Amino acid sequence: MAEIPEIATFPAEIKPLETPTDLEKDPEKANGAEISEKSSIAAGTHSQTAPEYTDEQYRKLKRKADRYLLPLMWLCYGIQQTDKTSIGTQATFGLAKDTGLVGQQYSWLTTIFYITYMCFEFPSNIILQRYLMGRTLSCYMICWGIIVLCIGFAQNFTQLITLRALQGLFECCISPGFILVVGSWYTTREHASRSLVFQSANAGFGIIANLILYGIGSVQYSRGPEFQAWRYMSYFLGSMTILTGCLCLFLLGTPSEVRWLSPEERKIANARIMANNTGHDRTGIKNWKWKQAREFWFAGVNAFLSSVPNGGLTTFGSIINTNAGFTNLEVILLDIPRNITSVLWFILIGVITSRRKNLRMYFMIVSVIPPVAGFMMMATLPNEPQYKWIKWAGYFITVPYVVSLFLAWTLIPSNVAGRTKRTLTSSFTFVGYCVGNMVGSQIFTAKDAPRYIPGTAGCAVCFGLEFILLIVWRLVLVMRNRRRDTLLREQGITEEQRVERGKQLGEQDCTDFENPYFRYTM
Repeated sequence: MAEIPEIATFPAEIKPLETPTDLEKDPEKANGAEISEKSSIAAGTHSQTAPEYTDEQYRKLKRKADRYLLPLMWLCYGIQQTDKTSIGTQATFGLAKDTGLVGQQYSWLTTIFYITYMCFEFPSNIILQRYLMGRTLSCYMICWGIIVLCIGFAQNFTQLITLRALQGLFECCISPGFILVVGSWYTTREHASRSLVFQSANAGFGIIANLILYGIGSVQYSRGPEFQAWRYMSYFLGSMTILTGCLCLFLLGTPSEVRWLSPEERKIANARIMANNTGHDRTGIKNWKWKQAREFWFAGVNAFLSSVPNGGLTTFGSIINTNAGFTNLEVILLDIPRNITSVLWFILIGVITSRRKNLRMYFMIVSVIPPVAGFMMMATLPNEPQYKWIKWAGYFITVPYVVSLFLAWTLIPSNVAGRTKRTLTSSFTFVGYCVGNMVGSQIFTAKDAPRYIPGTAGCAVCFGLEFILLIVWRLVLVMRNRRRDTLLREQGITEEQRVERGKQLGEQDCTDFENPYFRYTM
């Protein structure tokens, strides 16, 4: 093999390859690679060079992971989204009246959820890193199921806001946790399609939930308002969440902790993701590497801009449609075609991105264009009978906006190397997500009812800014890849050498900045 060329001439973000000998000479670096007793890495599975396995063994392992994980994650994510957003439907069935809410108190039920969601996001990610990820996620899920069940017994604003705060605390780790689970099982090319499978539950499970909530709500029409259908919606959703959380205790987790893999399959799973250049399934690193804590601004700002409209729609979407002239039961049914369209859009993107590289950000850019028009239609048209279907059409074409947020999440395991940096990027992204949802729920004020013009116009502006941000973000990644390719060509390094050295640096927990052989996915 040719002698390894010197790479000291690389820019500041690129550092020379650290060999095992270097680690032995530097105790501080060696200590950083130690795994704690709580680590979910099986002993003997993280050698410097991955064992050789056949393509058939890899495909068999991938199919097994798909069978166990994807349906379960789809169900969990769908339940979480329904639990979180059902308050909008419950509001149209008398929640505010039965609990005596006035002014902005209803908006604060969403805001407080995201305040605790944000405050406990970072600590929860630390817990996910240090302990068994599957068990931790399952326990969190059972706890928030209990909280959702208790919401059905709330009698006033104090009880409701306390329960919603606790719900945000326990739900905060599910989305970043699932992104980390995907990164520990699948290759970079597969991240988008697998993540979109469980994220499609945002709409897919919503169809099922809407039909069930419609059935519960229709009972109120037959029995009268004393039935208080919104309480029974909480009883149903909370019970279902608890049961699903118990199921996750036995099935959910990373390759090194699940019980349905053999020891040899664990090794295959870890070897399979080495090509990601992001290292092993390390959920228990002892040393927190603060030097990795840099540059995750694009993901956080994008999450904020996408989440402002999300907070507004999930909290006030049903109210806006009832104000436009639809009944509360009609609003539930009209969400079904919207959800079906969303699922089909997710499937299309998942199929295309799994077959062709570097298309994710193009889909993100395209997906924020229709919502701009949709929110402007909702803001400018009056609440008169002849306009209600046109206003609903504006609401309908906001469907694609979630893609810009969900696909950005899939870029975290694909584009962020280094366990500490990945955890911080994930946390900062979800901080942006939380702050955006808080802002979105507050810009729709009671004094602007029933049309909420400032709120809907503000959402349109956010999508316009996000469109510009996504274009700039993609250009930055393209330029980084081109600069690195040029430097490697000048050094005479072949593609095969680049891939192999990238794996080695990934195993040393180097970040994408420290690894000159890392290439960004777009």
